[in-house]
Amino acid sequence: MTVERPADILRKHGLKPKKEWGQNFLGDERMLGALADLAELTPQDTVVEFGAGLGHFTRLLRETGAKVVAVERDRELAPILRAEVEPLGVSVIEADAKTFDLSLIAQGAGGRVVLCGNLPYHLSSPILFHLLDQRKFLKRAVLLLQKEVAERVAAPPDTSEYGLLSVLVQHVADARVGLQVPRHFFHPPPDVESAALVLEFLETPRAPVTDELRFRTVVKAGFSQRRKTLWNAMKSLPGGREAIVATGIDRMRRGETLSVEEFASLERALVQPAPE
Repeated sequence: MTVERPADILRKHGLKPKKEWGQNFLGDERMLGALADLAELTPQDTVVEFGAGLGHFTRLLRETGAKVVAVERDRELAPILRAEVEPLGVSVIEADAKTFDLSLIAQGAGGRVVLCGNLPYHLSSPILFHLLDQRKFLKRAVLLLQKEVAERVAAPPDTSEYGLLSVLVQHVADARVGLQVPRHFFHPPPDVESAALVLEFLETPRAPVTDELRFRTVVKAGFSQRRKTLWNAMKSLPGGREAIVATGIDRMRRGETLSVEEFASLERALVQPAPE
């Protein structure tokens, strides 16, 4: 069965994309199929889709045999979404991706779920931080983001894209850019290029830390004065310079050259008692 284009469905219901919500609908079946392939779903999986919209991606996720939970906060789209995908066995929940509690779904899915979504680009960072807080419930994520953001998250150390999100995400997941999606595939076309970020969440973090909030503080301090030496960047953090000395990291290095493991060692050193 041929599914209507997003523009036609919206027009039929007298709706327009909400620009202030960052609504850019992807209806190309071949491109959506490629995104679904990145999720590597099996009939044993449960997949949560953020920003399910009009259900185009939802349908292809369901065709994998996986159990699908579609999350959509737009009250005007939710009834359309229900009509499109609930007959296929998809559960639809009206909720905000920035605050959605994945534990409620994961408890009935063996503890971990796969997450997919075409995220509003202006909300991608808050949603990514929210996912980091819920990572124990996640097996994999395939997120359609602004290309610049996806590349930043997956960037290796000592590159111009490497930054706070790179370290925090790569501390708990393997990250890569799966594919690029040209803007003309969307309705309406976004002003920026898009790409799919694929995250494979680790069973345990890449390096141990004593306190995750303090780890975020250390990483943020390390990038607070980009292109400055680590010694200068960490001076505003109590105990920061002492931690550099304790780890033996060269104080003249820049924060963007440090690996995830080195940032973790700084956090651990930050809480060690001073030698007598």
